[in-house]
Amino acid sequence: MSKISLSRYLVEQQRDKGHIPADLRLLLEVVARACKSISHAVNKGALGGVLGSADSENVQGEVQKKLDIIANEVLLEANEWGGHLAAMASEEMDSIYLVPNRYPQGEYLLMFDPLDGSSNIDVNVSIGTIFSVLKKSEDSQGVTEQDFLQPGKQQVAAGYCVYGPQTTLVLTVGDGVAMFTLDREQGSFVLTQENVQVPADTKEFAINMSNMRHWDEPVRRYIDECLQGKEGPRGKDFNMRWIASMVADVHRILTRGGVFMYPWDKREPHKAGKLRLLYEANPMSWLIEQAGGAATNGKQRILDLQPSQLHERVSVVLGSKNEVERVTQYHAKAKA
Repeated sequence: MSKISLSRYLVEQQRDKGHIPADLRLLLEVVARACKSISHAVNKGALGGVLGSADSENVQGEVQKKLDIIANEVLLEANEWGGHLAAMASEEMDSIYLVPNRYPQGEYLLMFDPLDGSSNIDVNVSIGTIFSVLKKSEDSQGVTEQDFLQPGKQQVAAGYCVYGPQTTLVLTVGDGVAMFTLDREQGSFVLTQENVQVPADTKEFAINMSNMRHWDEPVRRYIDECLQGKEGPRGKDFNMRWIASMVADVHRILTRGGVFMYPWDKREPHKAGKLRLLYEANPMSWLIEQAGGAATNGKQRILDLQPSQLHERVSVVLGSKNEVERVTQYHAKAKA
């Protein structure tokens, strides 16, 4: 059985299935190459002098790690000259990044969280890159921030790369979810799993329990019931997981099921949640849905949300379908 490389997989998606145009295929190959470079930087760790903080903050006021900035630069430089993109937006930058005039303009928009879970960098725990691709609207001449404010259901490709014991690229172009593992000897991503499916039921939840006192009643109710185990209303024992790196938590759910929750809490009542809609919630929600799972903000499907700003935040409940639906029902009942 010959190994199927990412390039071959994408060519087949383009040629045999007509799922993606050539430009999108080439764009995804460039993103994968950039992830490979980031993976090398991450792997060097202390040897590459890339650990620790960079004495700067990003647009959200979070302290940037050196690797955050390196990863951001890698993605910008890799993607700006290929001719497939009109503009990019990153969690680490205040505003959008237009492709410089000296390069040809494409019709796609790329959004990314260059290094998700960066609090884990220095302690050698899995981190990753999340990306999302949209088409810019036909009628817009120059690209503005407005072009990026599309609901998640309009994505044409989304994925993430997790830098763990293996480097794994997880991708959807709207035809299910495929996983690729970086073969370091060959230097290429090789298809290791196709048609990934998230089981509808689970006994695992992922949430930061230290915030319990700040949660809304429906979230507390759901977690309380999980904690009561076999004796409680759920009639089964649950395990808790929390890596504090969305990429790693979602990767576990795609691999073996579970539910991931980063709900609204009353420490920042004016913010809808902590995670970014465009760079984190939308791509992850689409991947989970493509694998048969569900993703809501507690009230409605995340992919239906209309963004109003570039760095908008959102509550996230995603993973095994039946659990996500239960949490969403609890929110609906509390409102009623």
